Formats: sequence, C-alpha cells, structure tokens
Amino acid sequence: MTLESKRLLWGALAALCLSASALAQSYPSKAVRVIVPFSPGGVTDIIARTATAKLAEMWGQAVVVENRPGAGGSIGAAVVAKAPADGYMLLVHSSGYAINAAMNPNLPYDYRKDFVDVAPLGSQPMVLVVGPSSGIKSLSDLIAAAKARPGQVAYGSAGIGSGAHFNGEKFRIAAGVDVLHVPYKGGADAINDTMAGRLTFTFNTVTLALPFIRDGRLVPLGVSSKARSALLPTAPPIAEAGIPGFEFTFWNGLWAPAGTPPAVVERLNKDLMRVFEMPDVLERFARLGAETMRMTPAEFAGFVKSEIEDSARIAQAAGIRAQ
Repeated sequence: MTLESKRLLWGALAALCLSASALAQSYPSKAVRVIVPFSPGGVTDIIARTATAKLAEMWGQAVVVENRPGAGGSIGAAVVAKAPADGYMLLVHSSGYAINAAMNPNLPYDYRKDFVDVAPLGSQPMVLVVGPSSGIKSLSDLIAAAKARPGQVAYGSAGIGSGAHFNGEKFRIAAGVDVLHVPYKGGADAINDTMAGRLTFTFNTVTLALPFIRDGRLVPLGVSSKARSALLPTAPPIAEAGIPGFEFTFWNGLWAPAGTPPAVVERLNKDLMRVFEMPDVLERFARLGAETMRMTPAEFAGFVKSEIEDSARIAQAAGIRAQ
C-alpha cells in the first residue's frame, strides 16, 4: 500500500468516526417509540416507563411507550423486528425474550438476525410461596411432601413458557421431585389458588406476592436470587435453603432492530446507565424489589445468550414446547 493510499484510508476512517459521533450526538431528533409487549401495569411496563421518562427528560424529546401484548411477548417483538433500524422504535421485553427463543422455533421473528441487544434494565427475584393451610413451613418440608406423594403435589404458573413455569421446572429438576404443573392465564390466578389450597405452591415476583405474604395469606419459603430480597429479608435464597447453586431471576432489557447504527446503540446504553444512577429511579426500582443491571451492549449480548442457553436446557429437560 502506497503512502497516498494509506492517507486516503485513514481519511476515510476518520470521516466514518466523525459521522458516527455526529449521529450519536444528534440522536434523537424526533419522538422515540418503545414497544412493551405486555399489558399496562405489570413490572415490565412500570420499569419501561420509569426508564423512558428519564430518557425523555434527558433528550428533550418525547419517548412514547406503547403496549402490544399477546403470545408471550412475541407479537410486540415482531413489530419492532420489522421497524426501520434507525433507533426510533425500540423494544422493552422481559426474560420471556430468552424463554421464547429457547422453546419456540416458529417465532414471527429471528432473534439471531432481527435484533441487536442494547442494555439490561433491571432484575428481581421470584419467591416460592405456599398457602398456610398446606402446613408446609420450609423448603425441606415442601421437598419432603413432593417426594412422599410423587405427581400429586401441584404448582401453578402464569402459563406454559412463563417465567414462573421455567422457574418451577428448574426447581423440580434441581430438587429431584415429581410435581404437577398447572398453567393459568396469569400469575394472579396461580396465587389465588395457592392461597385457597387448590395448589401447593407457586413462584411469582416478590412485588405481586408481597401483599399476600404481609397479610398472612401466603407463606414464603425462599427467593430464587443469590441474595435476599430487601423487600422480603426473612425469606432465604433457595440456594441457601436446600438447593445449592439454584438461581432464577426475572429481568428486563432493551433491544433495537438489527442494523441500528452502533453509535446509536452505544448512546442508548450510556444514557440508560446514567438513568440508573439517579436516586429517584433507584428508589422506584427498590419499591418494586428490582435492582438495576449495568452492562455494555456486548456484555448484555453475552448475558442474553447465556439466558437463552439456560432456558433451552430447562425446556429440553422438562419437555416444554410452545403451544
């Protein structure tokens, strides 16, 4: 390569860098739409609205959250997968993003080709609860009851492929018990039947279960995270209560259509990391029993990949398939 060719190459690279920098600085120049593929009022929706409200303040541009529920989040995700890759339509999904990818080969999008991983938003543990009438006081009591009556102890979830279902199956496999899964249309229904004694146990987010725990209608046996939940400090991690190494968390993240300029992806990630340093955001997350997650886009991509692989192992071991 001649000296002149090198100069031309370096000049082109410098121009590209300046162009990317200018793009990141000018973004966003209009309203940004964020698709949440679940109903309003849930944890994913609240976390999305908390974060995007701060981004709107930071950018001086509207950030509009739209709820597109259905099919475990895949309907809303498909909308974003087909959107222009310019950073003006984004997706906030839950750990269901990884579960869907692991168990459903017929999604209306290809997670490997249609999305770029931008940033994690937050995570929270799930809590294993039983009804007071069960007489079960500890995780060891539950495991003993399940081993004494194989196939007769029932647990409920928010449906096949839900986080509670995968958590329940991971627990079943790790504990070496034979329990019956009863799918519902939502986690609240499973909680109601657990309180009524029609189910022995269920997993759900701490946020949803906490009011019933406080009034004595549910008994917490453990949380699925490595550490105790600040909202439920008396409930030990399941890993400490009898199943070493056990962990399962409900998490949320942000994705953009594949092909979104890397400079925009980096801008989104960095601005979100700034949002997660704000005291009022941390306070709001704490009230949800959630913790912020701090990762670069590359780190988040690695995390998502590992979550899909873990979900695939659970799905295969438990024989879970999309309905």
